[in-house]
Amino acid sequence: MKVWMLVFVGGGAGSLLRYLTGRIIPATLTPSPFPLAILTVNVLASLVLGLVTGWIMGRTTGEETRLLIGVGFCGGLSTFSSFSNDTLLLLQNGRTGAALLNVGLNVSLCLLASAGGLSLGQRL
Repeated sequence: MKVWMLVFVGGGAGSLLRYLTGRIIPATLTPSPFPLAILTVNVLASLVLGLVTGWIMGRTTGEETRLLIGVGFCGGLSTFSSFSNDTLLLLQNGRTGAALLNVGLNVSLCLLASAGGLSLGQRL
C-alpha cells in the first residue's frame, strides 16, 4: 500500500503543477496558440527524472524517491498524450511549421534536460 501512496501523492502533485503551468504560461508569456505550457512541463519532467535517476544510480537506497518523484511526480507532470494531440491539432489547422517545431523542441530539449539532470544527479 505504501508504494501506491507514493505514486499517488507524487502523481497528484505533478498533475497539479501541470494544470497550473497551463493556466499561467498562456496568460503571461505568449498570445500564440503554440503549446508552450506542454513543452515546459515535458522539459521540466525530463530534467527532474534525469536528476532522480542520476542520484539513485550507484546507491542502495532510493526506491521510494524513484516511486514518489520519478514515477508519480514526473508521470503526472509530463504528458506525451497532450504533446501528441497538440501536434495533431497544429497539423489539422495547417500549421505544419509549428507542428514540426513542437516535435523538434520536445524531443531535443527533453533529451538535453534528461542528460543534464542525469549528469547533475550523478554528482550529488
